[in-house]
Amino acid sequence: MNLNKRTSKLTIMAMLCALAFVAVLTIRIPIVPVAPFLEYEPKDVIILTGGFIFGPMSAVLISVIVSFIELVTISSTGIIGLIMNILSTVAFVCPAAYLYKKRHSMSGAFVGMVIGCLLMTVIMVLWNYLITPIYMGYPREAVVKLLLPAIIPFNLLKSGINTVLTLLIYKPLVTTLRKSNLLTFQSENNNTGKLSLGMTLIIGVVLVTIAMVILVLNNVI
Repeated sequence: MNLNKRTSKLTIMAMLCALAFVAVLTIRIPIVPVAPFLEYEPKDVIILTGGFIFGPMSAVLISVIVSFIELVTISSTGIIGLIMNILSTVAFVCPAAYLYKKRHSMSGAFVGMVIGCLLMTVIMVLWNYLITPIYMGYPREAVVKLLLPAIIPFNLLKSGINTVLTLLIYKPLVTTLRKSNLLTFQSENNNTGKLSLGMTLIIGVVLVTIAMVILVLNNVI
């Protein structure tokens, strides 16, 4: 990638980081009445847009940067909240960005986002079950009681809303970036190394989740 392209990419990624943080800061909507502390914010729409433009690893980088900014500014959940934020976003955006790069069409994007919705929901159910009792002091029985009426529908609704919004804004946003000469090159083509890294990250998250489940089942944590 030449200097102009690299500069353009860094500029757009910085802009996307800023937009994602503003989205967290200004839009927080409770969408599950039984658990008003679970609030929807649309930052994943911005992060996934970056993933569609630059690939899954760029989306991961944006997610990590925004989550760290949240940690040092507005977060009340500390390092655990940081981990949960990154896990949630990565589980949603990486499969979608990966499949979109392999199958560069709206149908490819949609299938990837559906897979991301399901993966995010599963990962968040497991990690809420594993981690919430540790840092909030809830018994696991209380967390289990929240899974069906709150945690599962929240994550399905959140990822579903993000899917619809991404489908609506991606093309207009890319068109605007091109017209403003910020995006002066085609979205990155398939890059086996980067895409493999993205999928390796997802596999790593799944393996760590499995390990945590085994530890819980054996009363280690």
